[in-house]
Amino acid sequence: MPISPNQGSTGGGTLVTITGTNLSNTSSVKFGSKSATSVTNVSPTQVTAVSPSGTGTVGVTVTTPGGTSSPVSFFYVGAPFKAALSATSGPLAGTNTITISGTGLSTATSVTFGANSATPTVISDSSISVVVPAGAAAGAVSVSVTTAGGTNNGFSYTYIDLPAITTISPDTGPTSGGTAITITGTNLGSTESVTVGGATAPFSPINATTLSVVTPPGTAGAADVVVTNPAGSDTEIGGFDYVAGPGI
Repeated sequence: MPISPNQGSTGGGTLVTITGTNLSNTSSVKFGSKSATSVTNVSPTQVTAVSPSGTGTVGVTVTTPGGTSSPVSFFYVGAPFKAALSATSGPLAGTNTITISGTGLSTATSVTFGANSATPTVISDSSISVVVPAGAAAGAVSVSVTTAGGTNNGFSYTYIDLPAITTISPDTGPTSGGTAITITGTNLGSTESVTVGGATAPFSPINATTLSVVTPPGTAGAADVVVTNPAGSDTEIGGFDYVAGPGI
């Protein structure tokens, strides 16, 4: 007498299909010592029942006027517990893969990022990976994991949009570097790197629209300025002009 699924939440509420023979006029279905909260005779070979709350492994039995069946095992699964996300932010377009660690993840069927869900790949009971779906807008969303044991949330993931450079001031300085410049634009708060003429520049985010940058040494002439965050990069072509010092 197989049952499907053979596992469900400790809180109950799992719809279980029981197949076998002589199941007409089923009067009760029990999960261990507890009666199912709902029983429906589908056919002489099939009965559905909603599991009550419980823990551990219990035997499921069906009772008809002809007697009670032998028990078939049903496994109660606790709600998942998430311990960590391998990354807590990423591009608005999604497509990046993150790992979620915790316990009770072996039966994970979906991971929800805000209003969007994705199907995870189960690595083990303590780890799953998932390709992050695209976000609706930049900003933080809640992350939920659903397993046979229920749904658990509590983590936050931040969608980040591409950076955009609006102004660079001042936009000229000596080839020796060391010029303090201010870059304004949008989505600059999560900046990971700034380059001027291909060379890495020290920087400090002031807020989401402002960066403080110190130019590295460069070659005389116009140099591209590139700002990069987890979503990608924006380039201001010839955004800073290196000026050679005077010679006598």
